Amino acid sequence: MGEETALSCPITADLGLLREHVRAFASAEGLSGSRLDDLVIAVNEAADNVLEHGGGSGRLDAWADDRGIWIDVADSAGTLTAGDLYRQGADPPPAASRGYGLWIIRRLCDEVVVERSGDRSLLRMHVAYPVPREAAGETKTAGAGAPPGAPLA
Repeated sequence: MGEETALSCPITADLGLLREHVRAFASAEGLSGSRLDDLVIAVNEAADNVLEHGGGSGRLDAWADDRGIWIDVADSAGTLTAGDLYRQGADPPPAASRGYGLWIIRRLCDEVVVERSGDRSLLRMHVAYPVPREAAGETKTAGAGAPPGAPLA
């Protein structure tokens, strides 16, 4: 990604630990309340998809900027495509017992993008601060990583 990320960790079966890391990072960067909860749920869904459909291993990288928190979830299988984000359309089938992960992620995040490079897929999620930091009078001093839209490494 060109610059050091603020949080980087492997995706393992210990999703509770991953959620704790993301919650602590995003909270320290100023995200709170329901927006923080939305991010943690979206990360859990993305990581669970990596474990089940993405080759069983992956990596999470996170950074913050003045707009909010950015999360990249990369998997080792590389099968996720941009089309998968909208496979269910506006709503999943009412009788579906599975397949809600990407649908939930789209509902909870302000931006969601899928990129593919070689044998990897990358799901980039963004959750915005309720009030832009600049408008709130805060200045970002640490924790910024790669800019949004940075290509896969």
